[in-house]
Amino acid sequence: MSTAIVTGQPVPGSPIEGELRTLGFDVRTASDAAEAAALLRTVPATGRVALVDAGFVGHLHALRLGLTDPRFPAGAVPGAVTVQDASRAALTRALEAEAGRPAPGGAAVRTGTGLPDRLAGALEAEGVAVHRPELGSLVARVPLAPQERSEARQAVAAVDDEAIRLRTAVKSRDGFFTTYCISPYSRYLARWCARRGLTPNQVTTASLLTALIAAGCAATGTRAGFVAAGLLLLFSFVLDCTDGQLARYSLQYSTLGAWLDATFDRAKEYAYYAGLALGAARGGDDVWALALGAMALQTCRHVVDFSFNEANHDAEANTSPTAALSGRLDSVGWTVWLRRMIVLPIGERWALIAVLTAVTTPRITFVVLLIGCALAAAYTTAGRLLRSLTRKAERTDRAAQALADLADTGPLAEALTPRLRPFAKLPAPAVAALGGVILVAVTALTPAGSAGPLLGAVAYVLCSSLAVSRPLTGALDWLVPPFFRAAEYGVILLLAARAEDSGALPAAFGLVAAVAYHHYDTVYRIRGGSGAPPRALVRATGGHEGRVLLVTAASLLAPSGFTVALTVLAVVVALVVLAESIRFWVSAGAPAVHDEGEPA
Repeated sequence: MSTAIVTGQPVPGSPIEGELRTLGFDVRTASDAAEAAALLRTVPATGRVALVDAGFVGHLHALRLGLTDPRFPAGAVPGAVTVQDASRAALTRALEAEAGRPAPGGAAVRTGTGLPDRLAGALEAEGVAVHRPELGSLVARVPLAPQERSEARQAVAAVDDEAIRLRTAVKSRDGFFTTYCISPYSRYLARWCARRGLTPNQVTTASLLTALIAAGCAATGTRAGFVAAGLLLLFSFVLDCTDGQLARYSLQYSTLGAWLDATFDRAKEYAYYAGLALGAARGGDDVWALALGAMALQTCRHVVDFSFNEANHDAEANTSPTAALSGRLDSVGWTVWLRRMIVLPIGERWALIAVLTAVTTPRITFVVLLIGCALAAAYTTAGRLLRSLTRKAERTDRAAQALADLADTGPLAEALTPRLRPFAKLPAPAVAALGGVILVAVTALTPAGSAGPLLGAVAYVLCSSLAVSRPLTGALDWLVPPFFRAAEYGVILLLAARAEDSGALPAAFGLVAAVAYHHYDTVYRIRGGSGAPPRALVRATGGHEGRVLLVTAASLLAPSGFTVALTVLAVVVALVVLAESIRFWVSAGAPAVHDEGEPA
């Protein structure tokens, strides 16, 4: 239950109480700070509490932004302040201090005028982070004189807050296809959903179901199925945009929503890849290797982005020449959209996949997708390399820890790093890359069934352990996690492609999908400020080096049962990771976040 206490002398004709009820608040009134403090003591111990000046004049959406956003423990706009449970005690202390402070002239208490603003300042002085949303042209003020009140009401009438609410429901930074082909109408779909009481999580689930049906249509292997799959994939993306816009429109952010939003995009895309591969197999074309390659490449692309961003999370403004050039390019409108399209964000990528599915074959779809993703990866990685090399910045302990968590180092490396630390002379990225190259090259060049891949895996374990034996504080150390991902996914792909059993590649697809989910789960926990998954989980899944050693050993020791080994490992990893992930994301300690970053 949310409770709002309207403080100060009532203003004739003021709609504030009705507006607060519209926002879901149980409204009570208090004439001064002492009465407000007494009322606060009667409010249930759990639930949001707001104090609003009776003289408040402003847009309803300004109040909504300041008082109802669940992501922040406290929030304020001029004339109103709110806290959630974690900050209730601080608000109580501030209000009681106001109630006991004598007003000018010897009065025992002050009037309520300006009380919410003073309380917000007191909360900040006590160390509470008070969220103050950017209002732009929205009005929120407490006028004192009748003339000021009249002018404030005219300012409210001159601005359509519903239009602003719709516009700001769209992500501030998005791709060209999403911005011009989806958002112009999906925002109205979001409003339609809000007015019918639908939640973002329900829309997210509908998007997932639509994508799964699209994958099923693609799996039929017929032209009609491919056309239906392409259309349904586009509609799934419309719903994918709508859920985020609905969350922003109605400020319905939740821990469960954060988890669904963070994971369902990958589940939809990879399920669709599997559907395309199954459909191609019905036509006699085996494209599982291409499907697995597309999944691995896309995940490695994201790991590059995540690692670079986390490495520079606490850094000061980038003053490198590369960043300066990027800023100058952003001042030219068409280059902004061109650069966003080059990176092949989710909107452009899904549109490409949908169109190619409908008019070509799964093989052509995957080949074009791989080429496009490879070019995008080369472009973004080159830019990040230039920024890192031309920028003089120290890596913080937090950044080094985030990179270590993203590395996904298991018990083998943990045991070896203390012994290898004295030999850590080369830069960590060079050692990690060397280990990956040895692993992939030996696996690719030695005969099937030989001990070559296992020896390469042993060399990889040693190199990967050496790479993380010291803190990852170097300028290019953000490359270590993506090098690890590329080596692990690549060797699984190679071993499955060389296996005698045709079922090895689908099983490998499932294993990489399970492992990739674990890596994405790690990223979104770190982004939410909750830290990486427990070390026990990483140890239970073997870490990247343990999985590489296990898979290569299985390919050598049980070649006829390699598919079964991959399947069992995929199921075990999926069950362990999903169980811990679900436990975390539905717990009270999970962050109520919503991704507003660059398009995935």
